[in-house]
Amino acid sequence: MRRKGRKYCGNQNNAILLEPMKTILTSLITVLAIANLGAAGHQAPKLVVCIAVDQLRGDYLDYFYNTFGEHGVKRLMNEGLSYRSLSFAFDNLDGASAFATLFTGSNPCYHGIASEHRFDFHDRREIPTLHDPDFLGNFTRDRFSPAKLLASTIGDELKLASQGKSDVYSIAPNASQAILAAGHAANGAFWIDDINGKWATTTYYRGLPWYVDRYNNGPESLSARINKTLWEPAMPLERYNAFPYSTDIRPFKHSFDERAQACYPDFKTSALVNAEVNNLALRFIELAGFGTRSCPDMLAITYYAGNFSRRQGQDYSTEIQDTYSRLDRCLEQLFGAIDKKIGMGNTLIVFVGSGYFRSEEVVPQDMNIGGGQFYPKRCVALLNMYLMQLYGQKPWVEGYYNGQIYLNRKAIEEASIPIEEMQRKASAFIAEFAGVQSVITDCDLRSGNWYEGNAALYNGTHHIGRGDLVIELQPGWRIDSEEKGASPKLVRNNAVVTPLIFMGNGLKPEHIYREVKAEEVAPSITYILRIRPPNASEQQPLHELSRR
Repeated sequence: MRRKGRKYCGNQNNAILLEPMKTILTSLITVLAIANLGAAGHQAPKLVVCIAVDQLRGDYLDYFYNTFGEHGVKRLMNEGLSYRSLSFAFDNLDGASAFATLFTGSNPCYHGIASEHRFDFHDRREIPTLHDPDFLGNFTRDRFSPAKLLASTIGDELKLASQGKSDVYSIAPNASQAILAAGHAANGAFWIDDINGKWATTTYYRGLPWYVDRYNNGPESLSARINKTLWEPAMPLERYNAFPYSTDIRPFKHSFDERAQACYPDFKTSALVNAEVNNLALRFIELAGFGTRSCPDMLAITYYAGNFSRRQGQDYSTEIQDTYSRLDRCLEQLFGAIDKKIGMGNTLIVFVGSGYFRSEEVVPQDMNIGGGQFYPKRCVALLNMYLMQLYGQKPWVEGYYNGQIYLNRKAIEEASIPIEEMQRKASAFIAEFAGVQSVITDCDLRSGNWYEGNAALYNGTHHIGRGDLVIELQPGWRIDSEEKGASPKLVRNNAVVTPLIFMGNGLKPEHIYREVKAEEVAPSITYILRIRPPNASEQQPLHELSRR
Protein backbone atom coordinates (compact mmCIF):
# COMPACT_ATOMS: atom_id res chain seq x y z
CA MET A 1 0.00 0.00 0.00
CA ARG A 2 1.46 3.36 -1.03
CA ARG A 3 1.79 6.14 1.49
CA LYS A 4 0.03 9.39 0.72
CA GLY A 5 2.22 12.19 -0.65
CA ARG A 6 5.20 9.97 -1.61
CA LYS A 7 6.01 9.23 -5.23
CA TYR A 8 7.69 6.01 -6.25
CA CYS A 9 9.89 5.36 -9.21
CA GLY A 10 9.22 1.86 -10.34
CA ASN A 11 8.88 -0.04 -7.06
CA GLN A 12 9.24 0.33 -3.32
CA ASN A 13 12.92 -0.62 -3.28
CA ASN A 14 13.73 2.27 -5.62
CA ALA A 15 11.76 4.59 -3.37
CA ILE A 16 13.82 3.52 -0.40
CA LEU A 17 17.01 4.26 -2.36
CA LEU A 18 15.82 7.74 -3.38
CA GLU A 19 15.47 8.97 0.20
CA PRO A 20 19.20 9.05 1.06
CA MET A 21 20.02 10.30 -2.45
CA LYS A 22 17.77 13.32 -1.92
CA THR A 23 19.53 14.02 1.36
CA ILE A 24 22.95 13.79 -0.30
CA LEU A 25 21.93 16.05 -3.18
CA THR A 26 20.51 18.62 -0.80
CA SER A 27 23.76 18.63 1.19
CA LEU A 28 25.86 19.02 -1.99
CA ILE A 29 23.75 21.92 -3.19
CA THR A 30 24.13 23.61 0.20
CA VAL A 31 27.94 23.14 0.18
CA LEU A 32 28.24 24.48 -3.37
CA ALA A 33 26.05 27.46 -2.52
CA ILE A 34 28.20 28.29 0.50
CA ALA A 35 31.38 27.91 -1.59
CA ASN A 36 29.99 30.20 -4.27
CA LEU A 37 28.95 32.76 -1.68
CA GLY A 38 32.44 32.62 -0.21
CA ALA A 39 34.05 33.16 -3.61
CA ALA A 40 31.63 35.92 -4.57
CA GLY A 41 32.08 37.61 -1.20
CA HIS A 42 35.89 37.54 -1.22
CA GLN A 43 36.91 41.15 -0.94
CA ALA A 44 39.27 42.92 -3.31
CA PRO A 45 42.29 44.33 -1.46
CA LYS A 46 42.22 47.88 -0.19
CA LEU A 47 45.85 48.31 -1.20
CA VAL A 48 48.09 46.61 -3.74
CA VAL A 49 51.83 46.90 -3.08
CA CYS A 50 53.83 45.83 -6.14
CA ILE A 51 57.43 45.18 -5.08
CA ALA A 52 59.78 44.82 -8.04
CA VAL A 53 63.44 44.12 -7.27
CA ASP A 54 65.82 45.16 -10.01
CA GLN A 55 68.29 42.34 -10.81
CA LEU A 56 66.91 40.04 -8.13
CA ARG A 57 68.26 36.49 -8.30
CA GLY A 58 66.09 33.75 -6.88
CA ASP A 59 69.06 31.45 -6.40
CA TYR A 60 70.61 34.08 -4.12
CA LEU A 61 67.48 33.98 -1.96
CA ASP A 62 68.22 30.27 -1.51
CA TYR A 63 71.95 30.75 -0.88
CA PHE A 64 71.45 33.51 1.70
CA TYR A 65 68.34 32.05 3.33
CA ASN A 66 70.02 31.35 6.68
CA THR A 67 71.06 35.00 7.01
CA PHE A 68 67.49 36.30 6.74
CA GLY A 69 65.22 37.17 9.64
CA GLU A 70 61.78 35.65 10.11
CA HIS A 71 59.63 38.55 8.92
CA GLY A 72 61.07 39.63 5.55
CA VAL A 73 62.08 37.23 2.77
CA LYS A 74 61.21 34.20 4.90
CA ARG A 75 57.74 35.58 5.53
CA LEU A 76 57.21 35.90 1.78
CA MET A 77 58.38 32.35 1.21
CA ASN A 78 56.39 30.87 4.08
CA GLU A 79 53.14 32.81 3.82
CA GLY A 80 52.92 33.56 0.12
CA LEU A 81 51.68 31.89 -3.04
CA SER A 82 55.14 31.42 -4.48
CA TYR A 83 56.14 30.67 -8.08
CA ARG A 84 59.66 29.39 -8.43
CA SER A 85 60.61 31.15 -11.65
CA LEU A 86 59.29 33.76 -14.02
CA SER A 87 60.43 33.90 -17.66
CA PHE A 88 60.55 36.75 -20.14
CA ALA A 89 59.89 36.13 -23.83
CA PHE A 90 62.82 38.25 -25.07
CA ASP A 91 66.53 38.81 -24.46
CA ASN A 92 68.61 41.89 -23.57
CA LEU A 93 66.35 42.87 -20.70
CA ASP A 94 67.04 46.04 -18.77
CA GLY A 95 65.21 48.09 -16.17
CA ALA A 96 62.94 49.75 -18.72
CA SER A 97 61.91 46.81 -20.90
CA ALA A 98 61.42 44.46 -17.94
CA PHE A 99 59.33 46.89 -15.90
CA ALA A 100 57.17 47.86 -18.86
CA THR A 101 56.46 44.17 -19.48
CA LEU A 102 55.61 43.40 -15.85
CA PHE A 103 53.18 46.31 -15.50
CA THR A 104 51.52 46.13 -18.95
CA GLY A 105 51.34 42.35 -19.31
CA SER A 106 52.80 42.58 -22.82
CA ASN A 107 56.17 42.49 -24.57
CA PRO A 108 58.12 45.37 -26.20
CA CYS A 109 56.62 44.48 -29.59
CA TYR A 110 53.36 45.89 -28.13
CA HIS A 111 54.26 48.29 -25.33
CA GLY A 112 57.10 49.94 -27.27
CA ILE A 113 59.80 50.08 -24.56
CA ALA A 114 62.66 47.95 -25.87
CA SER A 115 65.48 49.47 -23.83
CA GLU A 116 66.48 52.10 -21.29
CA HIS A 117 68.00 54.34 -23.96
CA ARG A 118 67.81 54.92 -27.70
CA PHE A 119 70.33 56.44 -30.07
CA ASP A 120 69.64 59.62 -32.02
CA PHE A 121 71.71 59.15 -35.19
CA HIS A 122 70.93 62.70 -36.33
CA ASP A 123 72.52 64.26 -33.24
CA ARG A 124 74.84 61.27 -32.69
CA ARG A 125 73.93 60.88 -29.04
CA GLU A 126 72.25 58.42 -26.70
CA ILE A 127 69.11 59.66 -24.95
CA PRO A 128 66.74 58.08 -22.42
CA THR A 129 63.78 56.39 -24.07
CA LEU A 130 61.35 58.26 -21.78
CA HIS A 131 62.90 61.68 -22.44
CA ASP A 132 60.15 64.21 -23.15
CA PRO A 133 61.04 67.91 -23.61
CA ASP A 134 57.38 68.92 -23.13
CA PHE A 135 57.49 68.35 -19.36
CA LEU A 136 59.73 69.95 -16.77
CA GLY A 137 61.03 68.09 -13.74
CA ASN A 138 60.41 68.68 -10.04
CA PHE A 139 63.68 68.49 -8.04
CA THR A 140 65.48 67.51 -11.27
CA ARG A 141 66.65 68.99 -14.55
CA ASP A 142 65.66 65.83 -16.41
CA ARG A 143 62.50 65.83 -18.50
CA PHE A 144 60.51 62.61 -18.63
CA SER A 145 57.03 61.30 -19.28
CA PRO A 146 55.38 57.93 -20.02
CA ALA A 147 54.40 59.09 -23.54
CA LYS A 148 56.60 56.46 -25.24
CA LEU A 149 54.80 53.68 -23.36
CA LEU A 150 52.18 52.50 -25.86
CA ALA A 151 50.10 50.24 -23.60
CA SER A 152 48.12 50.80 -20.42
CA THR A 153 49.44 49.59 -17.06
CA ILE A 154 47.88 48.06 -13.96
CA GLY A 155 47.69 51.50 -12.39
CA ASP A 156 46.03 52.98 -15.50
CA GLU A 157 43.30 50.36 -15.44
CA LEU A 158 42.77 50.89 -11.70
CA LYS A 159 42.38 54.65 -12.22
CA LEU A 160 39.91 54.04 -15.08
CA ALA A 161 37.85 51.54 -13.11
CA SER A 162 37.63 53.83 -10.06
CA GLN A 163 36.98 56.96 -12.15
CA GLY A 164 40.12 58.46 -10.65
CA LYS A 165 39.21 57.75 -7.02
CA SER A 166 42.08 55.29 -6.46
CA ASP A 167 45.51 56.67 -5.64
CA VAL A 168 48.42 55.24 -7.63
CA TYR A 169 52.04 56.07 -6.72
CA SER A 170 55.42 54.64 -7.61
CA ILE A 171 58.82 54.88 -5.90
CA ALA A 172 62.09 53.66 -7.46
CA PRO A 173 65.79 54.47 -7.56
CA ASN A 174 65.64 55.32 -11.28
CA ALA A 175 63.24 57.35 -13.41
CA SER A 176 62.30 54.70 -15.97
CA GLN A 177 61.42 52.17 -13.27
CA ALA A 178 59.26 54.68 -11.38
CA ILE A 179 57.42 55.99 -14.45
CA LEU A 180 56.81 52.63 -16.14
CA ALA A 181 55.52 51.08 -12.92
CA ALA A 182 53.21 54.06 -12.42
CA GLY A 183 51.85 54.37 -15.95
CA HIS A 184 50.05 57.24 -17.62
CA ALA A 185 47.26 58.04 -15.17
CA ALA A 186 49.08 57.74 -11.83
CA ASN A 187 49.09 60.42 -9.17
CA GLY A 188 52.87 60.47 -9.05
CA ALA A 189 56.17 58.68 -9.70
CA PHE A 190 59.34 59.42 -7.73
CA TRP A 191 63.00 58.57 -8.24
CA ILE A 192 66.40 59.69 -6.89
CA ASP A 193 67.95 62.40 -9.03
CA ASP A 194 71.49 61.65 -10.21
CA ILE A 195 72.70 65.20 -9.59
CA ASN A 196 71.20 66.37 -6.30
CA GLY A 197 69.99 63.16 -4.63
CA LYS A 198 66.46 64.52 -4.10
CA TRP A 199 63.28 62.54 -4.71
CA ALA A 200 62.44 63.81 -8.17
CA THR A 201 59.37 63.61 -10.38
CA THR A 202 58.01 65.07 -13.60
CA THR A 203 55.36 67.75 -14.05
CA TYR A 204 53.53 65.24 -16.23
CA TYR A 205 52.14 63.98 -12.91
CA ARG A 206 50.27 66.52 -10.85
CA GLY A 207 50.63 64.83 -7.50
CA LEU A 208 53.42 66.10 -5.21
CA PRO A 209 52.43 65.18 -1.65
CA TRP A 210 53.51 67.60 1.03
CA TYR A 211 55.50 64.92 2.87
CA VAL A 212 57.71 64.34 -0.20
CA ASP A 213 58.45 68.05 -0.43
CA ARG A 214 59.16 68.21 3.32
CA TYR A 215 61.46 65.19 3.16
CA ASN A 216 63.45 66.67 0.27
CA ASN A 217 63.98 69.94 2.10
CA GLY A 218 64.55 68.53 5.58
CA PRO A 219 67.65 67.38 7.46
CA GLU A 220 66.70 63.70 6.92
CA SER A 221 67.01 63.98 3.12
CA LEU A 222 69.71 61.96 1.37
CA SER A 223 71.47 65.07 0.08
CA ALA A 224 71.77 66.42 3.64
CA ARG A 225 73.56 63.32 4.95
CA ILE A 226 75.26 61.74 1.92
CA ASN A 227 78.76 62.91 2.89
CA LYS A 228 78.43 61.18 6.27
CA THR A 229 76.96 58.00 4.80
CA LEU A 230 79.07 54.86 5.03
CA TRP A 231 78.30 51.42 3.68
CA GLU A 232 79.80 48.78 5.95
CA PRO A 233 78.91 45.13 6.62
CA ALA A 234 75.57 44.74 8.39
CA MET A 235 76.48 41.31 9.80
CA PRO A 236 79.55 39.74 11.40
CA LEU A 237 82.03 38.81 8.67
CA GLU A 238 81.83 35.10 9.39
CA ARG A 239 78.20 35.12 8.20
CA TYR A 240 79.19 36.14 4.66
CA ASN A 241 79.96 32.53 3.82
CA ALA A 242 77.45 31.65 1.09
CA PHE A 243 80.05 31.54 -1.71
CA PRO A 244 82.97 29.12 -1.53
CA TYR A 245 84.62 31.25 -4.26
CA SER A 246 84.95 34.39 -2.13
CA THR A 247 88.60 34.99 -1.32
CA ASP A 248 88.24 38.60 -0.20
CA ILE A 249 85.86 38.49 2.74
CA ARG A 250 86.88 41.72 4.37
CA PRO A 251 85.40 44.59 6.38
CA PHE A 252 84.63 46.79 3.37
CA LYS A 253 83.83 50.48 3.81
CA HIS A 254 82.38 52.61 1.00
CA SER A 255 81.76 56.33 1.34
CA PHE A 256 80.01 58.80 -0.96
CA ASP A 257 81.32 62.28 -1.75
CA GLU A 258 78.68 64.67 -3.04
CA ARG A 259 81.35 66.52 -5.03
CA ALA A 260 82.05 63.43 -7.13
CA GLN A 261 80.15 63.26 -10.41
CA ALA A 262 79.10 59.64 -9.87
CA CYS A 263 78.15 60.09 -6.20
CA TYR A 264 74.42 59.43 -6.47
CA PRO A 265 74.57 56.95 -9.40
CA ASP A 266 77.06 54.93 -7.32
CA PHE A 267 74.84 55.20 -4.26
CA LYS A 268 71.91 53.83 -6.25
CA THR A 269 73.88 50.62 -6.90
CA SER A 270 74.73 50.16 -3.23
CA ALA A 271 72.76 48.22 -0.62
CA LEU A 272 71.92 51.51 1.09
CA VAL A 273 69.58 52.65 -1.69
CA ASN A 274 66.89 50.24 -0.48
CA ALA A 275 66.76 51.92 2.92
CA GLU A 276 66.35 55.25 1.13
CA VAL A 277 63.46 53.81 -0.91
CA ASN A 278 61.93 52.55 2.34
CA ASN A 279 62.22 55.97 3.95
CA LEU A 280 59.83 57.39 1.37
CA ALA A 281 57.63 54.29 1.06
CA LEU A 282 56.96 54.28 4.81
CA ARG A 283 55.84 57.90 4.62
CA PHE A 284 53.32 56.95 1.96
CA ILE A 285 52.07 54.02 4.05
CA GLU A 286 51.66 56.30 7.07
CA LEU A 287 50.34 59.49 5.46
CA ALA A 288 48.79 58.76 2.04
CA GLY A 289 45.49 57.43 3.38
CA PHE A 290 45.85 54.07 1.67
CA GLY A 291 43.00 51.72 2.49
CA THR A 292 40.61 54.47 3.59
CA ARG A 293 38.91 55.02 0.23
CA SER A 294 36.04 53.09 -1.31
CA CYS A 295 38.32 51.90 -4.12
CA PRO A 296 41.66 50.08 -3.86
CA ASP A 297 44.92 52.04 -4.01
CA MET A 298 48.26 50.99 -5.46
CA LEU A 299 51.85 51.61 -4.43
CA ALA A 300 54.70 50.33 -6.62
CA ILE A 301 58.07 50.03 -4.86
CA THR A 302 61.35 49.19 -6.59
CA TYR A 303 64.38 47.89 -4.73
CA TYR A 304 67.86 47.06 -6.05
CA ALA A 305 69.76 43.76 -5.76
CA GLY A 306 72.54 44.06 -8.32
CA ASN A 307 76.29 44.51 -8.11
CA PHE A 308 77.88 47.65 -6.71
CA SER A 309 79.18 49.85 -9.56
CA ARG A 310 82.61 50.11 -7.91
CA ARG A 311 82.86 46.32 -7.63
CA GLN A 312 81.93 45.18 -11.14
CA GLY A 313 83.19 41.74 -12.02
CA GLN A 314 82.60 40.55 -8.46
CA ASP A 315 79.43 38.45 -8.63
CA TYR A 316 80.58 36.54 -5.54
CA SER A 317 81.48 39.55 -3.41
CA THR A 318 80.74 40.29 0.23
CA GLU A 319 78.86 43.37 -0.95
CA ILE A 320 76.25 41.37 -2.88
CA GLN A 321 75.58 39.23 0.19
CA ASP A 322 75.22 42.38 2.29
CA THR A 323 72.78 43.81 -0.27
CA TYR A 324 70.42 40.85 0.21
CA SER A 325 70.74 40.98 3.98
CA ARG A 326 69.77 44.65 4.03
CA LEU A 327 66.96 44.07 1.50
CA ASP A 328 65.52 41.47 3.89
CA ARG A 329 65.48 44.05 6.69
CA CYS A 330 63.76 46.60 4.47
CA LEU A 331 61.04 44.10 3.61
CA GLU A 332 60.53 43.31 7.28
CA GLN A 333 60.18 46.99 8.07
CA LEU A 334 57.74 47.53 5.19
CA PHE A 335 55.55 44.55 6.08
CA GLY A 336 55.46 45.64 9.71
CA ALA A 337 54.22 49.10 8.71
CA ILE A 338 51.53 47.58 6.47
CA ASP A 339 50.42 45.22 9.25
CA LYS A 340 50.02 48.14 11.61
CA LYS A 341 48.42 50.72 9.29
CA ILE A 342 46.29 48.76 6.80
CA GLY A 343 46.47 45.08 7.75
CA MET A 344 47.92 42.32 5.60
CA GLY A 345 44.45 40.86 5.13
CA ASN A 346 43.45 44.10 3.39
CA THR A 347 46.64 44.25 1.33
CA LEU A 348 47.91 42.31 -1.66
CA ILE A 349 51.71 42.07 -1.81
CA VAL A 350 53.22 41.20 -5.19
CA PHE A 351 56.95 40.46 -5.12
CA VAL A 352 58.87 39.92 -8.38
CA GLY A 353 62.31 40.31 -9.94
CA SER A 354 63.28 42.02 -13.18
CA GLY A 355 64.50 38.86 -14.91
CA TYR A 356 68.12 39.86 -15.56
CA PHE A 357 71.37 40.31 -13.69
CA ARG A 358 74.09 42.61 -15.01
CA SER A 359 77.62 41.35 -14.44
CA GLU A 360 81.04 41.66 -15.99
CA GLU A 361 83.22 38.59 -15.75
CA VAL A 362 86.90 38.94 -15.14
CA VAL A 363 88.67 36.14 -17.04
CA PRO A 364 92.32 35.45 -16.12
CA GLN A 365 94.69 36.10 -19.01
CA ASP A 366 95.91 32.51 -19.15
CA MET A 367 92.36 31.07 -19.23
CA ASN A 368 90.63 30.29 -22.52
CA ILE A 369 86.89 29.69 -22.19
CA GLY A 370 85.93 30.12 -25.84
CA GLY A 371 84.07 32.93 -27.52
CA GLY A 372 85.65 35.99 -29.06
CA GLN A 373 85.34 39.73 -29.59
CA PHE A 374 82.67 41.36 -31.74
CA TYR A 375 83.49 44.93 -32.81
CA PRO A 376 80.36 46.85 -33.89
CA LYS A 377 82.31 49.77 -35.40
CA ARG A 378 84.36 47.46 -37.59
CA CYS A 379 81.24 45.54 -38.54
CA VAL A 380 79.50 48.75 -39.66
CA ALA A 381 82.56 49.90 -41.65
CA LEU A 382 82.87 46.59 -43.50
CA LEU A 383 79.15 46.47 -44.23
CA ASN A 384 79.23 50.00 -45.62
CA MET A 385 82.17 49.09 -47.90
CA TYR A 386 80.29 46.02 -49.15
CA LEU A 387 77.14 48.02 -49.93
CA MET A 388 79.24 50.68 -51.69
CA GLN A 389 80.53 47.98 -54.02
CA LEU A 390 76.96 47.00 -54.84
CA TYR A 391 75.20 50.37 -54.96
CA GLY A 392 77.80 53.11 -55.29
CA GLN A 393 79.76 55.49 -53.10
CA LYS A 394 77.26 56.61 -50.50
CA PRO A 395 77.07 56.23 -46.70
CA TRP A 396 74.54 53.39 -46.70
CA VAL A 397 74.85 52.57 -42.98
CA GLU A 398 73.89 54.92 -40.14
CA GLY A 399 75.42 52.84 -37.37
CA TYR A 400 75.04 50.13 -34.73
CA TYR A 401 73.19 50.38 -31.42
CA ASN A 402 71.99 47.82 -28.90
CA GLY A 403 72.38 44.78 -31.14
CA GLN A 404 70.83 46.43 -34.19
CA ILE A 405 72.20 47.97 -37.39
CA TYR A 406 70.47 51.03 -38.82
CA LEU A 407 70.69 51.73 -42.55
CA ASN A 408 70.55 55.20 -44.12
CA ARG A 409 66.89 55.21 -45.13
CA LYS A 410 67.10 58.64 -46.78
CA ALA A 411 69.98 57.63 -49.06
CA ILE A 412 68.26 54.35 -49.92
CA GLU A 413 65.02 56.14 -50.80
CA GLU A 414 66.81 58.74 -52.94
CA ALA A 415 68.56 55.93 -54.86
CA SER A 416 65.19 54.19 -55.41
CA ILE A 417 66.51 50.93 -53.97
CA PRO A 418 63.86 48.64 -52.45
CA ILE A 419 64.49 48.54 -48.71
CA GLU A 420 63.72 44.81 -48.61
CA GLU A 421 66.54 44.18 -51.10
CA MET A 422 69.06 46.29 -49.19
CA GLN A 423 68.16 44.64 -45.88
CA ARG A 424 68.39 41.15 -47.37
CA LYS A 425 71.85 41.70 -48.86
CA ALA A 426 73.12 43.37 -45.69
CA SER A 427 71.72 40.52 -43.59
CA ALA A 428 73.46 37.87 -45.71
CA PHE A 429 76.76 39.76 -45.33
CA ILE A 430 76.53 40.16 -41.54
CA ALA A 431 75.53 36.51 -41.07
CA GLU A 432 79.04 35.51 -42.18
CA PHE A 433 80.75 37.35 -39.30
CA ALA A 434 82.36 35.23 -36.60
CA GLY A 435 80.24 35.06 -33.48
CA VAL A 436 76.94 35.88 -35.21
CA GLN A 437 74.25 33.37 -34.29
CA SER A 438 71.49 34.81 -36.45
CA VAL A 439 70.40 37.98 -38.25
CA ILE A 440 66.85 38.97 -39.11
CA THR A 441 65.64 41.98 -41.05
CA ASP A 442 63.04 44.51 -40.00
CA CYS A 443 61.00 43.66 -43.11
CA ASP A 444 60.90 39.97 -42.15
CA LEU A 445 59.78 40.82 -38.63
CA ARG A 446 57.06 43.15 -39.91
CA SER A 447 55.75 40.61 -42.44
CA GLY A 448 55.85 37.64 -40.06
CA ASN A 449 58.49 35.91 -42.14
CA TRP A 450 60.39 34.51 -39.16
CA TYR A 451 60.55 31.22 -37.30
CA GLU A 452 60.21 30.28 -33.66
CA GLY A 453 63.93 30.66 -33.01
CA ASN A 454 63.62 34.38 -33.80
CA ALA A 455 60.61 34.92 -31.53
CA ALA A 456 62.75 36.56 -28.84
CA LEU A 457 64.05 39.10 -31.39
CA TYR A 458 60.49 39.93 -32.43
CA ASN A 459 59.11 40.12 -28.89
CA GLY A 460 61.97 42.29 -27.67
CA THR A 461 61.71 45.02 -30.32
CA HIS A 462 59.05 47.39 -31.60
CA HIS A 463 58.62 48.32 -35.24
CA ILE A 464 58.80 52.02 -34.34
CA GLY A 465 62.50 52.74 -33.90
CA ARG A 466 63.71 49.23 -34.63
CA GLY A 467 66.93 48.82 -36.63
CA ASP A 468 67.02 47.37 -40.14
CA LEU A 469 68.97 44.35 -38.93
CA VAL A 470 68.60 42.66 -35.56
CA ILE A 471 71.65 40.60 -34.60
CA GLU A 472 71.94 37.72 -32.13
CA LEU A 473 75.47 36.80 -31.04
CA GLN A 474 76.62 33.44 -29.75
CA PRO A 475 76.98 32.98 -25.97
CA GLY A 476 80.45 33.67 -24.64
CA TRP A 477 81.24 36.43 -27.12
CA ARG A 478 82.03 39.94 -25.98
CA ILE A 479 80.78 43.12 -27.60
CA ASP A 480 83.62 45.64 -27.63
CA SER A 481 82.39 49.16 -28.43
CA GLU A 482 85.99 50.42 -28.52
CA GLU A 483 84.86 53.44 -26.52
CA LYS A 484 87.27 54.91 -24.01
CA GLY A 485 86.61 53.54 -20.52
CA ALA A 486 83.89 51.14 -21.66
CA SER A 487 84.14 47.45 -20.74
CA PRO A 488 83.20 44.75 -23.26
CA LYS A 489 79.70 43.38 -22.76
CA LEU A 490 79.56 39.61 -22.29
CA VAL A 491 76.79 37.70 -24.06
CA ARG A 492 75.12 35.16 -21.76
CA ASN A 493 71.91 33.26 -22.41
CA ASN A 494 71.40 31.99 -18.86
CA ALA A 495 67.92 32.24 -17.48
CA VAL A 496 67.95 34.20 -14.23
CA VAL A 497 65.84 32.48 -11.56
CA THR A 498 63.16 35.11 -10.97
CA PRO A 499 60.59 34.39 -8.24
CA LEU A 500 57.02 35.68 -8.27
CA ILE A 501 55.21 35.74 -4.92
CA PHE A 502 51.69 36.87 -3.96
CA MET A 503 51.02 37.39 -0.24
CA GLY A 504 48.16 38.75 1.88
CA ASN A 505 44.49 39.38 1.02
CA GLY A 506 43.51 35.93 2.27
CA LEU A 507 45.86 33.99 0.01
CA LYS A 508 46.98 30.61 1.30
CA PRO A 509 50.65 29.56 1.22
CA GLU A 510 51.57 27.37 -1.74
CA HIS A 511 54.72 26.64 -3.73
CA ILE A 512 54.38 26.28 -7.51
CA TYR A 513 57.39 24.91 -9.38
CA ARG A 514 56.29 25.39 -12.99
CA GLU A 515 57.67 28.34 -14.93
CA VAL A 516 55.27 31.21 -15.50
CA LYS A 517 55.37 34.08 -17.99
CA ALA A 518 56.19 37.68 -17.17
CA GLU A 519 53.13 38.72 -19.20
CA GLU A 520 50.91 36.83 -16.74
CA VAL A 521 51.75 39.10 -13.79
CA ALA A 522 49.62 42.11 -14.74
CA PRO A 523 46.41 40.23 -15.66
CA SER A 524 46.71 38.23 -12.43
CA ILE A 525 46.87 41.41 -10.35
CA THR A 526 43.98 43.03 -12.20
CA TYR A 527 41.94 39.84 -11.75
CA ILE A 528 42.30 40.12 -7.98
CA LEU A 529 41.37 43.80 -8.23
CA ARG A 530 38.30 42.85 -10.31
CA ILE A 531 39.20 45.18 -13.15
CA ARG A 532 40.15 44.74 -16.79
CA PRO A 533 43.71 43.71 -17.64
CA PRO A 534 45.93 46.29 -19.40
CA ASN A 535 44.87 46.84 -23.00
CA ALA A 536 47.81 45.02 -24.64
CA SER A 537 47.71 42.01 -22.32
CA GLU A 538 46.75 38.73 -24.01
CA GLN A 539 47.42 36.33 -21.11
CA GLN A 540 44.96 34.81 -18.67
CA PRO A 541 45.44 35.24 -14.90
CA LEU A 542 47.40 32.50 -13.19
CA HIS A 543 44.94 29.71 -12.46
CA GLU A 544 46.02 29.31 -8.82
CA LEU A 545 44.67 32.83 -8.28
CA SER A 546 41.56 32.51 -10.44
CA ARG A 547 40.47 29.25 -8.78
CA ARG A 548 40.48 30.59 -5.21
